[in-house]
Amino acid sequence: MDELTVSRLCVELWVKAGFAGDPKREPIRAWSLSAVERLRFPDGATAVFKFAAEPFTGEDRALKLAAMHGVPVPELHGSAVSGAILGMVMEDLGEPAREATDQDGAAAAAVLHRIRPSEMLPITLDTESLPRLPSRALAHFDYLRQVGRWESASDVGEMLTALHGVASVRAEGAERPPFGLCHSEFHPTSLHIGRTGWRLLDFARAFNGPGLLDLASWPGTQQPANPSRVRELIEAYVTTGGHPDALTSRGGLPAEVWALGWHRVWIVEWFMDQAVHWINDPTTDPAYITAVRRHLREAVRLLTA
Repeated sequence: MDELTVSRLCVELWVKAGFAGDPKREPIRAWSLSAVERLRFPDGATAVFKFAAEPFTGEDRALKLAAMHGVPVPELHGSAVSGAILGMVMEDLGEPAREATDQDGAAAAAVLHRIRPSEMLPITLDTESLPRLPSRALAHFDYLRQVGRWESASDVGEMLTALHGVASVRAEGAERPPFGLCHSEFHPTSLHIGRTGWRLLDFARAFNGPGLLDLASWPGTQQPANPSRVRELIEAYVTTGGHPDALTSRGGLPAEVWALGWHRVWIVEWFMDQAVHWINDPTTDPAYITAVRRHLREAVRLLTA
């Protein structure tokens, strides 16, 4: 990202927010397309500055939508897009008091999923668009092969073809409640538990869709998919106020299996989209192929059984 544009956005936003003096910028976390910093001002005040390139330039809209509907999120002091880069100056929540538990995640998701689909979010995954994910991933795969990449990954195409064959049937029930605002990267690290309560962070990939995908996302993907744990999450979610239909089977599968399978397909399409558009670096192909294979094997196991 262009550092000059990032610095200009930072200054513009903290000045408009009413902070005084030139802050010290301290890196907190950085990814390939976004980063988070802490701003320390001479008077002792602090704020968080987050900046991101496309396709993450709509996070401020998702934060505003969540706040509008009463979801606890960091206060957004100001945001702007310049040169295809989003900058946001937000409330500094400090260090969490403890790590988020599965019960915390279930309770936060129950609050989040009360928000109905909104035109403020550009992506919707419903019964029409969800089944298109395998074919979109296949289109990415065909392009990568045409330009001489992913030539050793024919099995990826075979697994995507298998998923494409069952996608329409398995997508049935996608709009059954809970259906609305989905966080998309719903993990324990995205839920800040402070001394005064919880705040939900990192809405960079929020979309309209099945809330069950958030519950499937919560355990992460470093370990094999665990339907039993996700079932327990869904049960806790319903107990704490989530929609009771979350426990209902869909697409001919138990809710937890359906959620885990489609979550893996969603991840695969995103990884392949990055490989083609947003990262587009052949040197990263081995890592992407390894991740895509792992997630596809799980998706095939869960959705084609």
